[in-house]
Amino acid sequence: MELGKLIPSKTKETARRVVAKVVEELLEKLEQNMIQAITGALNRNVPNPRPTYHEIDWKRTILRNLKHYQEDYKTIIPQKLYGYGRNRRKSLKDIILCLDQSGSMGTSIIYSGIFGSVMASLPSVSTKMVVFDTEVVDLTQDLKDPVDLLFGVQLGGGTDINKALGYCQTLVSKPEDTILILITDLEEGGSVSGMLKKIERLKAQGVQLIVLLSLNDDGKPYYSQHIAKKVNALAVPVFACTPDKFPDLMATTINQGDIRKWAGDEGMVLVG
Repeated sequence: MELGKLIPSKTKETARRVVAKVVEELLEKLEQNMIQAITGALNRNVPNPRPTYHEIDWKRTILRNLKHYQEDYKTIIPQKLYGYGRNRRKSLKDIILCLDQSGSMGTSIIYSGIFGSVMASLPSVSTKMVVFDTEVVDLTQDLKDPVDLLFGVQLGGGTDINKALGYCQTLVSKPEDTILILITDLEEGGSVSGMLKKIERLKAQGVQLIVLLSLNDDGKPYYSQHIAKKVNALAVPVFACTPDKFPDLMATTINQGDIRKWAGDEGMVLVG
């Protein structure tokens, strides 16, 4: 499902109807899982001093109250409950989707546009979308309308990941709460050494960085194995992901889980 094939050259109006139909079908299929996964993960990361029964973090509550074990009753009587909360007033995580718009990434861009639009609708996260070839374009303002967003993508051209990461660095204001998803086949046409240095710098700042070689249904990417190994050596997870697993990936990342283990358990194409 290459984007160039998805948008015929007949008329812009006809093309827009085709894209709108695809977007509608994908939203119906993917939206709820994405919302539930991210809001659930975020709620678990917000302390709640007065949790309701369904918001109690039982593992943490039990561990913190072991000293209150009552031998006579063979149970723990907790003196304090620990729970998950909900915070809708501010962004808890900043998410940057950085997309390679070379010709081979067409399907990945479609799914990324859908997920980006869904995440942009959530008040607890701040979502930005950047696409690149040899130039970098910020499409964040189009996230409210995934159809407009897809029309802003121009497939083809070269690849300058180094330049794209340089732009993404300017978007990072709270690195320890920032997740950067770089979706690319890693066929770098710019500076490989510069790209690797920027990755190291982002990680040193505390940014959670993940490289997805593709985001498509078959999960079988074409990519630069040589560069993928170099990125993996920097302790950055590098793998291909299918769209149905992307919500779980985001939830695992927000919860700061072991991404490599998660990807391996899910049968993803994993480098390293």
